[in-house]
Amino acid sequence: MKKTLKDTSSPSKAHRAIYPGTFDPITNGHVDLITRALSIFDEVIILIAHSSKNPIFTQEERKDLIQGCFKKDPRIKVEKVEGLLADYAKKMKVNVILRGLRAISDFEYEFQMATMNKRLHPGLETFFLMASENNFFVNSTLVKEVISHGGDISTLVPPHVEKALKEKLC
Repeated sequence: MKKTLKDTSSPSKAHRAIYPGTFDPITNGHVDLITRALSIFDEVIILIAHSSKNPIFTQEERKDLIQGCFKKDPRIKVEKVEGLLADYAKKMKVNVILRGLRAISDFEYEFQMATMNKRLHPGLETFFLMASENNFFVNSTLVKEVISHGGDISTLVPPHVEKALKEKLC
């Protein structure tokens, strides 16, 4: 019997990935990661977690800001969630979590979370994507700190997010 090699000239896409976070607010780093992930996954579910960090935006406001970044792209779903990520993934039958890594310091925390999620849901894999060189230093906390002291964040967040931050913090 003759064996044939599988055509690997165009890699197939995984179906869906969940990108969880607080997104308070969404930054250009998040947008870049999501956009790049869409070249790998057919759909990215942006999952807005409840935050114990005293967010400045409500979950609904964060959802609106995220949706404003993607202009109703049908490949992007934005949902709010309470509870465990692993439980949500089981319920939605999604087996990939997307996480961004900015620096080596992110890895230890992300590794612990990936291991716990895998323990809670053995079929769940975590896909790490490195931040782009233009965004590796950007995080939501830093953005809020800079704008609260009158600094320019125009290159760190989408324009509608900058406007919303100014309305909340300035």
